[in-house]
Amino acid sequence: MVAKVYVSSTIADLKPERQAVLDWLVAAGHQPVHSYTPSGETVRESSLDEIGMCDLYVLILGHRYGFVPADGNPERLSITQLEFRRAGRCGIPRVALLRTSIPDVSLSDLQDQSRAVLVWAFRAEVEAEVRPAQFSDEGSLIQGLSTGIQAALAKLDQRPAGRAAVGPVLRLAPRPVFLAGREELLTELNTRFTGDDGTWPRVVALYGLGGAGKTSVALEYAYRHLGEVGVAWQFPAEDPTVLAAGFGELAAQLGAGDGGDPVVSVHGALATHSAGWLLVFDNAPDRASVAPLVPPAGRGRVLITSRDQIWPPGQALDVPVLDPEIAAEFLADRSGDTDRQAALELAEELGGLPLALEQAAAYVQATAGSLAGYLGSIRQRRDDLLARGEPTGYDQTVATTWSLALRRLEESAPSAAGLLRLLACLAPEPVPLAVLLADTRAADELSPEVAATAGALLGDLVAAGDAVAALRRYSLVTPAGDGLVLVHRLVQAVTRAQVSAEVASQWEQAAAALVEAAIPANPALPAAWPVYAMLLPHAQAVLRLTSGGMWRIANYLGYSGSYPAARDLFQLIADAHLSDDAYGPEHRDTMVARISVAYWAGEAGDAAGARDQYAALLPILQRVLGAEHPDTLATRGNLAYWTGLAGDAAGARDQFAALLPIRERILGAEHPDTLFIRGNLATFTGQAGDAAGARDQFAALLPIRERVLDAEHPDTLTTRHELAHWTGVAGDAAGARDQYAALLPIRVRVEGAEHPDTLKTRGNLAHWTGLAGDAAGAHDQYAALLPIRERVLGAEHPDTLATRRELAQWGQQAERGGS
Repeated sequence: MVAKVYVSSTIADLKPERQAVLDWLVAAGHQPVHSYTPSGETVRESSLDEIGMCDLYVLILGHRYGFVPADGNPERLSITQLEFRRAGRCGIPRVALLRTSIPDVSLSDLQDQSRAVLVWAFRAEVEAEVRPAQFSDEGSLIQGLSTGIQAALAKLDQRPAGRAAVGPVLRLAPRPVFLAGREELLTELNTRFTGDDGTWPRVVALYGLGGAGKTSVALEYAYRHLGEVGVAWQFPAEDPTVLAAGFGELAAQLGAGDGGDPVVSVHGALATHSAGWLLVFDNAPDRASVAPLVPPAGRGRVLITSRDQIWPPGQALDVPVLDPEIAAEFLADRSGDTDRQAALELAEELGGLPLALEQAAAYVQATAGSLAGYLGSIRQRRDDLLARGEPTGYDQTVATTWSLALRRLEESAPSAAGLLRLLACLAPEPVPLAVLLADTRAADELSPEVAATAGALLGDLVAAGDAVAALRRYSLVTPAGDGLVLVHRLVQAVTRAQVSAEVASQWEQAAAALVEAAIPANPALPAAWPVYAMLLPHAQAVLRLTSGGMWRIANYLGYSGSYPAARDLFQLIADAHLSDDAYGPEHRDTMVARISVAYWAGEAGDAAGARDQYAALLPILQRVLGAEHPDTLATRGNLAYWTGLAGDAAGARDQFAALLPIRERILGAEHPDTLFIRGNLATFTGQAGDAAGARDQFAALLPIRERVLDAEHPDTLTTRHELAHWTGVAGDAAGARDQYAALLPIRVRVEGAEHPDTLKTRGNLAHWTGLAGDAAGAHDQYAALLPIRERVLGAEHPDTLATRRELAQWGQQAERGGS
């Protein structure tokens, strides 16, 4: 039955409630009538007359008395009270919904004593004549409306008890007012429900973090597809008692209330229901809590929302946080603030969590503030703001959303609660849990309180797995790849806020100890770089800049090729040592940090900057450590090297020449550091203009490196490469060609055919082949090299472009028949 329903209420104080009732009636297939606006006597008469033409009357009554017409109204009653009485005289069923809360007292009449008396008298009259449903928010408003409408329809039809409801059987919370970025999710949800696999009923579990908007997605889906079902019923599934009561009410609405088990009755009615049906089990703790309640038969859809991530294959559907761009758009639209940059930064600060976004926008709107102001405040007073604001569509703030889960974890799974507190201290990035918890020696650095809950996880992957499983039941952690888990930044913030500053400090110290122990010992080892990469953000979050772990992290950045990042981090480390009373400007660690800044600055391309920093450091090292201390001599070597790379080859040559006898005397003539000095002396001798001198020095160095290191050691091969180069520069192109030709097969065998050094040797072989008079041979060698460089380095790499130029040049030479 489609009912014509007259909706009566005051306007100023009940505008959103009125709209929610109208929306629900339309969604349920009824025809709402709401013609009254307080603009004159003719409107009063027309509105009262229209009541008699309606099937049902709905009153929403707050704490405002409303407009009182002057004429023809001897009792001086408000339009709303007149409408209530007219509906009674017409004999149509009346549904009354009484608001118990007072969101804004300024919109009520309670501050005016004479009007307040009228308000309370009208409410007493309503309570005496009908059995009103009380509500404090939109959820309880719609629940009362749904129950009242069904009862009123039953009275209108005068059907005997137990007969099925007329029209759609409907109980849903209000449709979400604000929903963004969920179209793909809603499409996927509908695809799962409408696929042609032939099995019914179909079950989908929407899971995700508290505040991700699971219920909003479920309700939006339900409202969009109301025309496809005859029953749409939402069960609050967190409390077993409330859930059982919901089945009793649904059984009555389906005409299946025979006094037996209401779950069995509902299952039986839905199994044979002629129209499709949709049941929503909202906020289910886990699968076990709702599995016995899911109808086993019937052409229906079962939609479950839960924080638990563990569901049978094919049933689970993740409700993720929002993409930053979508979240920023939502903030701007919801708050009315057009500051796009502030919206984007705030969206990232809140991690795209719909509840946090709605709460922020509601707070900005309520306080007439701005997104930029809220952004600044939440960075300073996060805990306070996460507890403020009244988000539409949510019954809790961010601060309270996870509090119950945290309390339950502390009682039922203390190790899981401990793990969450550890993870809350780290960066909001994936955590390699097995790596973090591997070193049992870190247990000695845990406080007794921390060790009591988290100590058992160290070195025990099974215990750690159990803790992760417990956290996943509340979506407090999310799998983020092989062995990785992720905690949302706001979960971290709320978790940290649950404990005192003293306890929080103990967990931060524990997290730092575990990260320090997990960082690999050798940052130069490529095999360890993936672990370094995973631990990098967490080291930055919890480790002191003066810690050994941060030194290793900084060196890893440099060794793995991130030279500017290594330079910048070592600068922070050096600054921290300078400002720390335990170190000071002349402490060895401070000076070594400054040495590292200089070195990685040079590697990052600032040769002159590296040279100047080494030059400033050298006199300090000489005074504090001594002229022949290893660090002092290493600094002299680096100063010479970067002097050369900064363009002063002669200066570099002279500095290396002065350093060589000291190295030979202290370390010996064949020590690797001594040989390194000899190699650099030869190089800069050549770059200073003495190619023959460079050739002779490399010729003398080669047999020593072959004997000390090995004939195929990388340094030995580099020496052979340099010897060939300076042989050619000294005028012997054929000799250079022959030396490169002999070196190439060794490079291929030792380093691989496409190693950068191998390709460099091939390029030099082609170059000196051409200069030795064989232009056609050079062209052919460059022609063979070009596609390899394009594939390995890319078409626009400088070495690829140089090869292309050489190919063209030697091709032209070959066509002219010369060199």
